[in-house]
Amino acid sequence: MGYEIFILLNFCFCALLLQTKTGIALSYDEVSENAYDIRLKLTKEVLTIQKQDVICVSGSDHSANHRTVTLRRQPVGGLGLSIKGGAEHKVPVVLSKIFKDQAADQTGMLFIGDAIIQVNGINVESATHEEVVHLLRNAGDEVTITVQYLREAPSFLKLPLGSPGPSSDHSSGASSPLFDSGLHLNGNSTNTLCKFSFHSKLQNKRWLDTLSVPLSMARISRYKAGTDKLRSNAFEVLALDGVSTGILQFYTAQESADWLRAISTNISDLTLQNMKMANKCCSPSDQVIHMGWVNERLEGTDSSQLYKFKFLALKGSSFYIFSTPPVSTLDWVRAEKIYNLCEALFKIHKLWLADDCWLQANLYLGIHQDFDLEDQRPYCFSVMVGHGKSHYFNVELGSELAVWEKSFQRAIFLEVQRTGSKTYMCSWQGDTLCFTVDFALGFTCFDSKTKNVLWRFKFSQLKGSSDDGKTRVKLLFQNLDTKQIETKELEFQDLTAVLHCIHSFIAAKVASVDPVFIDSQSIARKYMYSN
Repeated sequence: MGYEIFILLNFCFCALLLQTKTGIALSYDEVSENAYDIRLKLTKEVLTIQKQDVICVSGSDHSANHRTVTLRRQPVGGLGLSIKGGAEHKVPVVLSKIFKDQAADQTGMLFIGDAIIQVNGINVESATHEEVVHLLRNAGDEVTITVQYLREAPSFLKLPLGSPGPSSDHSSGASSPLFDSGLHLNGNSTNTLCKFSFHSKLQNKRWLDTLSVPLSMARISRYKAGTDKLRSNAFEVLALDGVSTGILQFYTAQESADWLRAISTNISDLTLQNMKMANKCCSPSDQVIHMGWVNERLEGTDSSQLYKFKFLALKGSSFYIFSTPPVSTLDWVRAEKIYNLCEALFKIHKLWLADDCWLQANLYLGIHQDFDLEDQRPYCFSVMVGHGKSHYFNVELGSELAVWEKSFQRAIFLEVQRTGSKTYMCSWQGDTLCFTVDFALGFTCFDSKTKNVLWRFKFSQLKGSSDDGKTRVKLLFQNLDTKQIETKELEFQDLTAVLHCIHSFIAAKVASVDPVFIDSQSIARKYMYSN
């Protein structure tokens, strides 16, 4: 009943936070470093990307949308325009400024964002920035230019976040293709008029749907593929079928965070619905407690392939690791790894705090740190399993880390209560023994052949332990009658699994007696609530 309440509360919480919103962002190409405006529409199940479409109304060529305009150079102000771009950067040369009441502005036919196609009949589509500047400055008093409006305005017109501003020093005469080269000579810069759209007599604009990304089982990445390099105010959404939004870049960190949370909330809500559907086909003892995407750090690889997407699931008695989400009953047996929950130990490693400091934390037990934590990803946790093996994961949000922490606790506690006890073969001084961890009775050691009980202690009598990190462990128990400490030494084939099992049973026992204490140990939830 406990896990049903947990899932129901999470489901209701996400439903309340369900996001439907629209907004403007940039679609950014990491290869060409170009970007253009897009509009995002978020609904419960789909993220839609819209691009701007231009409809010619009058005064332009409907087939090519080219306009030819003749400018007369003025003694003061020159042509009255500035340009950016050039073939050397694989971008067109475009009008970046139109100066009010000067030559270009007086035509009423030129606008910021127009690409220059010809100058006095000479095609400049493949020309460099300097070549176009030279041509315009030496074209005489009367200059005829042919322009075309670009539907996807180059990102350098806005200078995306992190780009330097244009230099104010023009004394050298040198020009940069990404910054304004003025063709206004002695024009007064205070009269600049930034006309970023066509005149209404020329054309209208509308947003058209170009891509719809289903959010069910979708994943989000703020990092460049496979690395720990965080994108600035940007992320990518990838659908289950591989469809990608591309890099969505936002103008401010707040906008990026708001959209990241909104999309994550809707993905989580759909995941809970999928869990609910899957649980209808599962027995009460084999329910899905939680599942979702994470990034797993790959050990022993080169720096360009540090992380890889994995899909984790907590179901019944097991912890599953998939390369792709299970979408049918048969998929559950195709997991890359399956571990028994009683023998798994969850640990939080890093949280990113508001004061830009790392908090490194161990949960419950002070087990030594096995990982190099020099990577820059926040919200990291590991799952330690048998034979000393570990998996190191990262999630995108602190709230996700809190949910994984709580889900692992609940899944392990439920499995301990369902199982009741676990018995392991062990040995000491040549004798083959059995060691049992029992939720009700505590620890029992008995002869594997005769079944005679050699000793038995309650959980509360365990006062300490030590091990050699390989196979041997010493358990220190307090005798209730003599109050003396008794040491019991045992040797196991998989010592790590046994120690994790002991931890799981003790934690479940404490949770059954004092649930508030377990909640008070939650590092991730403390962080989430404090923020």
